[in-house]
Amino acid sequence: MEWIYLILAILFEIAGTTLMKVSYGFTKILPTIGTFLGYIICFICLSMALKKIDISVAYAIWSAAGLVILSTIGIFVFKESISVLKVVSLAFIVLGVIGLNLSGVSH
Repeated sequence: MEWIYLILAILFEIAGTTLMKVSYGFTKILPTIGTFLGYIICFICLSMALKKIDISVAYAIWSAAGLVILSTIGIFVFKESISVLKVVSLAFIVLGVIGLNLSGVSH
């Protein structure tokens, strides 16, 4: 169940951050409310996941998954720039998370 909470935390973080982008500095009310609700639910789910998952693993997965998915959303939805350095840097983040998971941490 803790992995489901972690996945939900990732999804609500992505929703909250995406809504933050479209809130235009918290000047649009519905995306602003969605941002706060997304983050509140995100942190509740993350805290539930941390009951059983080591913080080094859970936080690495949460932040890396959010970063990679939000970068992809930024590129394809918000037409942000893409470069080889950006892709390589994201790959290093993913490799770091994989390294943490392979470091002997029991699940």
